[in-house]
Amino acid sequence: MWRLSCRRRVSALCLGCLPWISGFLLHTATLLSMGLGYAQGLQVTSTGPLVIQKAEGESVILGCGYTLSPFDSGELDIEWSVVSPDTTKKDQMLLSYTGGTEYVHGDAALAHGLRFAAPDPSRGDASLSVAALSPAHSATYQCKVKKSPGVDTRKVSLVVMVKPSVPKCWVEGGELLGEAVALHCQSARGSAPLTYSWRRESEAPIPDTATQNRVTGELRISNHSQSLAGFYLCEVNNAVGAERCRINLKANKPPNRAAVIVGTVVGSLLLILILLLFIGLLYWKLSGRFRYEKEFSNEIREDVPPPESRPASRHTSRTVSQHPRVTYSPVGGGGTEVSSLSDGPTHPPSCSTPVKSKPVEYDDRNGHAV
Repeated sequence: MWRLSCRRRVSALCLGCLPWISGFLLHTATLLSMGLGYAQGLQVTSTGPLVIQKAEGESVILGCGYTLSPFDSGELDIEWSVVSPDTTKKDQMLLSYTGGTEYVHGDAALAHGLRFAAPDPSRGDASLSVAALSPAHSATYQCKVKKSPGVDTRKVSLVVMVKPSVPKCWVEGGELLGEAVALHCQSARGSAPLTYSWRRESEAPIPDTATQNRVTGELRISNHSQSLAGFYLCEVNNAVGAERCRINLKANKPPNRAAVIVGTVVGSLLLILILLLFIGLLYWKLSGRFRYEKEFSNEIREDVPPPESRPASRHTSRTVSQHPRVTYSPVGGGGTEVSSLSDGPTHPPSCSTPVKSKPVEYDDRNGHAV
C-alpha cells in the first residue's frame, strides 16, 4: 500500500516537470545553433602564397574571396589598404566598396592600375587587380571584409622585381695554351639576388680544375688546353626571369720566345739607327744654314757704299769762325787760287799781281781737300 502511493507521487512529479525540461532543452538547442552559426559566419576563404614575387611591368591579382553567414545582417564594407611597416602609423587606404559604390583613396601614383578584379565585389569576390607593376607597388596589402557582426581579413605581401638584363661576356687573358684564362659574365640590371652559371654549348662537361663563381659570374681555367676551346654559355637569373650570353673561347699557341727576343733586339737597333740618322740630318741642315748666312753677310759688307761725310761739330765750326775764311777758285795747271784770307769784309790786294799757292788736292774717298 505504501509502495503504491509512492509510485503515484513520483509519476505525478515527473509529469509536472516535463514542461520545464522541454523548455530547457529547446533553449539549449537554440544557443548551440547560434554558436554554430557564429562559428560559420563571414570568412575570407582565399588561399595561396602569402608572398608573391612578380616582374616589373606584369600584372597580378591578390585574392580575397569570402563567404557570408545568414546571421550577417549589416551593410557590406570591403577595404584594401597598404600595411605600414611602422606600427605607430596608420595603414594607407587604397580602395573600398561600400553601399554598392567603389572608392579610390590615397596616393594616385600608388593607386594607379588598382581595381577590383570582379565586376561586383558583393558577390563573394573582393580580389584586387594590379596592372603594370613597378617597384613602387612592393608592399604588404590587407583585404578587410565586414558585414556586421561578421568581419575577417587577409594579408598578402607583393614583391616587384626587375628581370636581369642581357649579360655581357668577355675573356680575360691571351687564350694561350698552358696558361690561365678567365671567362666573365655580368648583367647591368636586375633585382638581387642574381645567380650566374656557365656551361659548354657542346654539352661537354666543364673540367673539375675550373672554378666557377655564381655570384660574380667568373669561370677561371688554370691550365688552358685545346680540348677546352669552343663556345660557352652564361646564364643569369633571379626569381622573375633569366637571360644568357655566348662567347667563343680560343686556344692560341704561345709565341716563340727566341724569335720575340731577336725581334726586340733588331727593332731596338733599327730605332737607334733611325734616331742617329735623324740627328745627323738635323745637324747637316743647321750647319748649312749657318754657313749660308755667314757668306751672305760678308757679301753685304763688300757692297756697302762709303759713308757720307759727317757734319762739322760745334768745336770745328767755332774754330773755323776764328780763322780767316779761305776761298778756293780754279787756276791754270789744275791748282787752286786763294781769293781771301780774312774773316771780315774782303779788300782787294795791295798789289795787282795775283798770289799763287800750292795746288790743293781733293780726296774723293774722305770727301774733303788734302
